[in-house]
Amino acid sequence: MKKLILLFAAVASLNFTVKADEGMWIPMLIGKNYDEMQRLGLRLSKDDIYNINHSSLKDAILQFGGGCTAEMISDKGLLLTNHHCGYDAIANLSSVERNLLDNGFWARSMDEELPAKGVTALFLQRMEDVTAEVLEAVGDATGEEYNKKVEAIAKKIEERSNNKGKLTANVKSYFNGNQFLLLIYKRYTDVRLVGTPPKSLGKFGGDTDNWMWPRHTADFSMFRIYADKDNQPAGYSADNVPYRPKKYLPVSSRGVREGDYAMIMGYPGRTNRYEVSYGVDLAVRVVNPSIVDCRDLRLKIMKQHMDKDKKVYLQLTSSYSRIANYWKYYIGQTEQLQRLDVVNKKRTAEEKFMDWQHDNNKNTGLMGEFEKAYTGYEPYAKHAVYYSEAFRAPALTRMAASLKPLYDAYERHHGRLAADTLKKYITQAQNGYRAAIKDYERATDKELFAEMTRLYYINVPRNQHPAIYSSILNGASGSSKAPYVAYANTVFSSTFLTDSNRFNAFCKAPSYSKLKDDAAMRYTVSFVANYSKNYQPKVEAFANKKGDLAREYVKQLMQMNRGKKMYPDANSTMRVTYGKVLSYEPLDGVEYNYFTTLDGLVAKYKPNDDEFDAPKELLELHKKKNYGRWADADGSLHTCFITNNDITGGNSGSPVINANGELIGTAFDGNWEAMSGDIAFDKKYKRTIVCDIRFVLFLVDKLGHADNLIREMNIR
Repeated sequence: MKKLILLFAAVASLNFTVKADEGMWIPMLIGKNYDEMQRLGLRLSKDDIYNINHSSLKDAILQFGGGCTAEMISDKGLLLTNHHCGYDAIANLSSVERNLLDNGFWARSMDEELPAKGVTALFLQRMEDVTAEVLEAVGDATGEEYNKKVEAIAKKIEERSNNKGKLTANVKSYFNGNQFLLLIYKRYTDVRLVGTPPKSLGKFGGDTDNWMWPRHTADFSMFRIYADKDNQPAGYSADNVPYRPKKYLPVSSRGVREGDYAMIMGYPGRTNRYEVSYGVDLAVRVVNPSIVDCRDLRLKIMKQHMDKDKKVYLQLTSSYSRIANYWKYYIGQTEQLQRLDVVNKKRTAEEKFMDWQHDNNKNTGLMGEFEKAYTGYEPYAKHAVYYSEAFRAPALTRMAASLKPLYDAYERHHGRLAADTLKKYITQAQNGYRAAIKDYERATDKELFAEMTRLYYINVPRNQHPAIYSSILNGASGSSKAPYVAYANTVFSSTFLTDSNRFNAFCKAPSYSKLKDDAAMRYTVSFVANYSKNYQPKVEAFANKKGDLAREYVKQLMQMNRGKKMYPDANSTMRVTYGKVLSYEPLDGVEYNYFTTLDGLVAKYKPNDDEFDAPKELLELHKKKNYGRWADADGSLHTCFITNNDITGGNSGSPVINANGELIGTAFDGNWEAMSGDIAFDKKYKRTIVCDIRFVLFLVDKLGHADNLIREMNIR
């Protein structure tokens, strides 16, 4: 196996020293960090963390649902993840009559566990370095040709490695395309809901407390993985049995103290710490504010309709939560990038990089090429955001977009298509339609349609607008709401797409004329055609150019910092991060403790409030101080704590593990003062917010009365 050359994220840390609490490290190379981990207190061996020949911590960690992390906590397939990671599954299992989301749910036997359709559990089997094979196949290709060659060789490697479809194989790029790893997974699809606290606790604090410390949120849920009798993946069946993991985590009930060792393993989504100053500047000035503006209006419209009708609330609450999470994220990221002066710090680092280039006869024009690429892209950056965040916000436009390939095929062939071709496009449309209609609620969607169309008109440069606006406005003022409302009424009253029965009838007897005459299709075709013809090529050309430049930039950073321990950007693959439990000072004269208690939750309590309500049973337990064995030595019940681990989105649900390999909590958020972290790590402020495992156990025990689950775990 070719040895990975780890690269130093110079631009990420804004200096040239990697700190112990910074870095998302590749598990199979964690030996390079082992001395430092031991110095911080780790008592496990390197093989205890990652080994492909016998069980290790990697076998207890899984990617949950495609976008989160979970950990095995029993030998019977029981897993722990975040409440917000299980949120969609819990909402889908809820109804107005049986509202599991609001009321909570605890299965007191396996027979009571509920199938969570669509939820997957992905276990890493091994990692292999395939860099040499990929780079040989790619050669000197650049731009779109480079992407096609990488895709082709990755597909070849994956197909020979998936054991005839029994395994999932992924080739992933690291260090901006300078390294490639093959990851082999086993995927389980029979996943069942076991337990969840009520939403008032699972999302305690709501949007107000999101990304904030101090925090008191019980952000956890429990599921169980099922397998066939041979412990292999199988679709849902009553004959399936609980999965037997190679490894599961023992649970510590002893609590944590400041300075304790803390290690997190999981699947962080995306970081961009190699981003150059021009990219950060564009994000702060254009991209982030545009995303926030679109999402702010979307959320206000959705909440208005959700508050009126519990059925609408259950239908849209999962989408609302996802939109809200990153609405606040982009607000916070922009604020912290500005506060920490990241653009200028990156420029300083880039000047040092250019000095090194000059001294070593490298291409000193590289940063100038970055500047040229970003300058050329900026006039279209806002359009790209509004196309994604405004035009595609209503479910109707996504439903119509699913038929656009069929429409285009009809156009190319003058309204006549062969049966097999027609079937292909109809199947594609049906898949897209099913995905979009889950978010369709007529009143909400109609208002979104009108307001997003208006917002697009106001904020995207006029010379970039699609032609349909002449029909929408018909001479009226572009900022007035009235023409957009009238147009939305016309579209929604005449399209066949808002009625699934009419859509299904169309799929059985497709008609080119019906597509051309449909108001929603005319609207969508105008937007999509305008973007795909005039602006998507510019966006893609910029992305390809940026990719080429970034690949060379990181390659030179490797040469500049040869011999130093370095880590790659997060890319939704398993990583290890280590640090310690640690308080911090967010402002002059202000110090935040490293833990919170149930006393603080009760102090925030507001009866019947959307964000700060709490179950009466919990308030009674608090009043009586009935915490059982889950109380801390100080007599209080600790709810959350913070560490200085380096994590990001995708780490939600990740286990926080002590020096002995025991579970001490589940990570669920980052703090406001360090929301620049996906672009620039800040050692002083960066914190991970963790739900204390004793709070989890207390709620399972005292509120859920699920003694069966307590007995199932190995609690120390």
